[in-house]
Amino acid sequence: MAEIANTYRKDILHIFSAYLPWERLSGCNILVTGATGLIGGCLVEVLMRNTKKDYHVYASGRNKDRAKARFVDFADDPCFHFICHDVVMPLVSEIPFDYIIHAASNASPTFFANKPVEVMKGNIDGVSNLIEYGLKHAMKRFLYVSSGEVYGEGDGRVFSEDYSGYVNCATPRACYPSSKRAAETLCVAYVAEYGADVVIARPCHVYGPHFTEADSRVYAQFIRNVLRGEDIVMKSTGEQFRSWCYVVDCVAALLHILLKGESGHAYNIADATSNISVKDLAEMIASIGGRKVVIDLPSDAEKAGFNVVTKSVFSTEKLEKLGWWLAGTMREKMQATIEEAANKK
Repeated sequence: MAEIANTYRKDILHIFSAYLPWERLSGCNILVTGATGLIGGCLVEVLMRNTKKDYHVYASGRNKDRAKARFVDFADDPCFHFICHDVVMPLVSEIPFDYIIHAASNASPTFFANKPVEVMKGNIDGVSNLIEYGLKHAMKRFLYVSSGEVYGEGDGRVFSEDYSGYVNCATPRACYPSSKRAAETLCVAYVAEYGADVVIARPCHVYGPHFTEADSRVYAQFIRNVLRGEDIVMKSTGEQFRSWCYVVDCVAALLHILLKGESGHAYNIADATSNISVKDLAEMIASIGGRKVVIDLPSDAEKAGFNVVTKSVFSTEKLEKLGWWLAGTMREKMQATIEEAANKK
C-alpha cells in the first residue's frame, strides 16, 4: 500500500506549486484549532510538509492520543507543537500566535441530534475566546472556518457570499447553521469594533481521509462500508444535491484566504466539478469499492440530525480571484481518499 498512500501525499505537496506569499508566515507562530479533525488535520500536515518552513505550527485539539497518532511523522520536528485544549474554554497561554486558524467545530449529525447545546456553545464561545486571546497577544490575522450550512435552504440559485437562505431556527438541528451564522457575525463585529483582522471561509461538504470511526457524515459512512467489504447503506433516497470539495483542495483554499483574502470578507470553498447528489456520491464510492448501494430508510432518531437542505451549490468566483484553482476529477480524488483510508486501517 506504500505506493497508493503516496497519492494523498503528492496531492498535499502539489499545493506548494501554487503561488502564495509564504514569506508572510516567516518567523510566525501559527495556531490551528480542530487539528485532529478532517480539515484542521490536513491543514497542519500541509504546513508541516513545507520543506522551506521557517515558522512554528501549534496544533490544538481535545484528544492527545488521537493527535499523537495523526501527527506521528512530526513528533520530533522542533517546529511542531501540540496543545491540548477545548475552545469552549478561554486559552491560557503566553504564546503570541501571529495567525490563528479556527477549524474546531463538531460537524457530526449525531451530535446535532444529541448535543445541540454543546454544538452551539462550541461554535460561538470558540470564536470569542480565540479572538480575545489574539487581540491581547498581537495577532496578525484570524481565519474562521465556518460552513456552507449558513446558507440554509435556498431558492434554487447558486450561493454567492452575499446570499442568505432559510433556516428554521426553532429546531434543535438548527444548532449548527444558526451558531455558525452567529459566529460569523461575531467575527465581523470584532473587525468593526476592535479592528481585528478576520477572514471567513465557508467550505461546502468536504471529503478526505483521516476521518474517525465515529464520523457519521455520509461520505465517511459510505467509505467505511466499502472498506469493510459491505454494500453501501443509504439512509435516504439520496436526492439532496450538494457541492463537494476534496480536503486538500479545501486546505489550499484556506491558505489563499489566509494569505490573500480581504479582512471582514467571507469566501466560499467548493469544487464546481463536484456538484452531485448524495445518491450519485454513494454510487461513485460503491463503484470504486466494487460494491452496490442499498436503501434503508432512517428512523425518526436518525433523521433528527440530518441536513434537510435539498440543494446546496456554491459559487467560487470570489475565491478564484485570489488565484485558487483546481485540477483532477472527483473520482480520482475519492479514489485517493479511499486508498489512503485503507492504508491507515
